[in-house]
Amino acid sequence: MDDVFYDSYAIIEFLKGNPRYLPYFERPIGVTTKLNLMEVYYSILPDEVLADETYSSFLSTVIDPTDEEIRAAMRTRRSLKERGLNVSYVDSLGYQVSRSRNKRFLTGDREFEHLSGVEFVK
Repeated sequence: MDDVFYDSYAIIEFLKGNPRYLPYFERPIGVTTKLNLMEVYYSILPDEVLADETYSSFLSTVIDPTDEEIRAAMRTRRSLKERGLNVSYVDSLGYQVSRSRNKRFLTGDREFEHLSGVEFVK
């Protein structure tokens, strides 16, 4: 289960206690971006203390996307939209980063279920 990119969906499911995600978080085996952490933070923000603690605890997994990854992500987003898949900017970037860095994109988001390079866990 090495070399995964943590989509926001995966982090949120882990925080909810979804047992199918536990093996991916038992040791630091994944990476994410600050934009994904932003989504996670927002989703648990009603509890500001928990949101702050969670954000801080995942900072060690953060990688910065390159300019080329950002441009490629927007090309990927456009291509996926043309296929009828509604993928956000942040999800497009995470997916592109995972692809360019040879990591599996860990998510349960149905928009990614049948795409290559995805570790789909519901």
